[in-house]
Amino acid sequence: MREIIRACGHEHVSAEHGSTFEVTSDDWLTPAGDCILAVEADRVPADFDPAFVAACRDPEATITATITVTTADGDTHVETVTGRGDPDLSFENDRSHVGRTSEYVDNRTILVGADAAAADFDRELVAALADGADLRLELDVEDGD
Repeated sequence: MREIIRACGHEHVSAEHGSTFEVTSDDWLTPAGDCILAVEADRVPADFDPAFVAACRDPEATITATITVTTADGDTHVETVTGRGDPDLSFENDRSHVGRTSEYVDNRTILVGADAAAADFDRELVAALADGADLRLELDVEDGD
């Protein structure tokens, strides 16, 4: 199962956070938001299909976040982050998607145990986002069976 979110970069994207990455529907970003990759997301966790949400609540599920960044010149950068599901994932947030390297869960969390955070992303991808490039976030879930 897959959910797709589209957003765009912002001049304050720094991607320096060591334990999370985030895509928000907010249309602004301050320099303090060092985990945020993109703003103006066209969808939020509360929009996700109930079947997708149920699959993500399996602690054995693998959740893959594929981040594709496309510049105005057509250059493309791709990062893939793999994490897992958790029974406490609620997908109720109406603003932000947060991937976490930790086990912490709140209503913004889309995956836990991630193998990368914002600080691990390719710096060319980050620079493209700071220049306002488009971002596509694909979330794929595979059950643990």
